[in-house]
Amino acid sequence: MASPDKPTSFDIAALAGVSQPTVSRALRGDPTVNEGTRKRIEAIATQIGYKVDKNASSLRRGQSSTLALLFFEDPLPDGTAINPFFLAMLGSILRTCAKRGYDLLTSFQQLSSDWHKDFEDTRKADGLILLGYGDYELYRARLQDLVRQRTHFVRWGSVELDGLGTTIGCDNMLGGRLAAEHLLSRGRRRLAFIGEASSHYPEFRDRYHGFCDTQLEAGIEPDPRLQIGALSIEESGFEAARQLLANKVPFDAIFAASDLIAIGALRALQEAGKSVPGDVSVVGFDDIPAASLTHPPLTTIAQDYNAAGEALVDTLIGEIGNHSAEIRLLPPRLIIRKTS
Repeated sequence: MASPDKPTSFDIAALAGVSQPTVSRALRGDPTVNEGTRKRIEAIATQIGYKVDKNASSLRRGQSSTLALLFFEDPLPDGTAINPFFLAMLGSILRTCAKRGYDLLTSFQQLSSDWHKDFEDTRKADGLILLGYGDYELYRARLQDLVRQRTHFVRWGSVELDGLGTTIGCDNMLGGRLAAEHLLSRGRRRLAFIGEASSHYPEFRDRYHGFCDTQLEAGIEPDPRLQIGALSIEESGFEAARQLLANKVPFDAIFAASDLIAIGALRALQEAGKSVPGDVSVVGFDDIPAASLTHPPLTTIAQDYNAAGEALVDTLIGEIGNHSAEIRLLPPRLIIRKTS
């Protein structure tokens, strides 16, 4: 039983049969404590009415028990700023921070600003979670600065083996494969891809490569004329689909690098009198909330934003605690709706 005085972490350790440092790590969400032990410790803490003194704990560790989440504005012509997929991920990040005993600061940044230097100067948080980046070639220089500063950070995006911090990302190659396999199973043979497919947009590039590899394995040579560049906004998808139609190169399916691009492409096809999926099947990527509300509802490759948010937070906490962090690829899954 707990002592009549204010319960302590030593009381929990005695009841749980573990060391006091293990209790401290578990209650601050350290991922090195296995889930079963952490849950047992949390249950005992609740039972005896133990409350973590966050200020004292932070002072002992020389940390703020705060993480910072930076969204980056992608300067796009239609004024949109944040991909809806990231907004869905935000809820998971917030929940995981709360479970692990961390506060979360959120900030909206322009990639052209000196946000990396600002963090080094202020140190309001123990580490950074980075979402969004626009042109990766421009983003790379900021990541190099963070590495030089020895900043604790983790980012969501394309998993590049470039030594520029720890990345949590979707298996984009697999996502492209799933899209191609699905379209081929529907009897489609002239498959178009809408999205930038270069080192400037490596996630889109990987989706395209997986898409093309699967066609080659099926004995179909991808037609380079059926790849049209587009950024992740509806208007860009609309214009790219109009270009596809204007080129007069036959196609019977479109794989769009994001749902926003796919939604714009749907509108262009419908305005051109094309039946979806009768004339053209369409598959998107992300499974944003709007994907199920299009007419017809959009088939898409879903990214697991709940697992993504939890992985980002736990990986960053591990880095802050000087535990080795691993690059992680999260598997996507196919969501079949009416556009295919």
